[in-house]
Amino acid sequence: MRRSTVAHRPRDGEAARVAGLYTRRFGPWPPTEPVVVLLHGLGLSGRYFYPLARELAAVGRSVLVPDLPGSARSRAVVRRAPDTETTVRALLRWHAAAEAGPCVVVANSVGCQVAVALAAERAPRVQRLVLVGPALDATAPSAGRQLLRLLLDAPKEPLALLALVALDYLVTGAARFAGAFRQARRDALGPFTARLRAVRVPVLVVRGAGDSVAPAPWAERVAAEPSDGRLAVVPASAHAVHFSRPGLTARLIMDFL
Repeated sequence: MRRSTVAHRPRDGEAARVAGLYTRRFGPWPPTEPVVVLLHGLGLSGRYFYPLARELAAVGRSVLVPDLPGSARSRAVVRRAPDTETTVRALLRWHAAAEAGPCVVVANSVGCQVAVALAAERAPRVQRLVLVGPALDATAPSAGRQLLRLLLDAPKEPLALLALVALDYLVTGAARFAGAFRQARRDALGPFTARLRAVRVPVLVVRGAGDSVAPAPWAERVAAEPSDGRLAVVPASAHAVHFSRPGLTARLIMDFL
């Protein structure tokens, strides 16, 4: 893959900075159906979404995978870890620059907070939501408990994912990660549930059966809050089910679409 430094949307098979955000595109362009946008979790990059992006591209979907502001290869876009509202504003600028049009947003972990805020406040741009392992669990607000759940999940994930995560955390940096965690916890304890109730598009919650970060009662609650929500549980998988079971996750998404 050749990298472009231009400030417009990337051509097929390339990466580019779009409105300052490092972005990879998969599948045909221009799109003939709503673009699938994949939003990563806390302190990570979009790289762990690439297996799912390739599966969706293989069935003809146009897919965009940005690194969110303050994280990994988009770290320099902001001076400190942004809150959810700031991230949403950055994504709206990115969406306009990418000329993405109507989209389906698929998010993992804390990325689900951003996706829900985007859908609740800017519904015309978002036609459907897929929330994979939504975090943070507002019913267990202790920071120590949340981090313990993350540690308990790690042994259940593929080694290839753990290597990607370790590298992304190094690039993002401990200070940015800690700041992003505080912002995510504040969002979980504050507006997240109200935003879920304000979502007026169909929502699919996907949970790995062994997910320690998004336990079953929390995933069920997230699926129940929107007016049109449903839950799918994937066996033999944990928090990053989109990475460990990309083919099955893609089929769930395509069935939902």
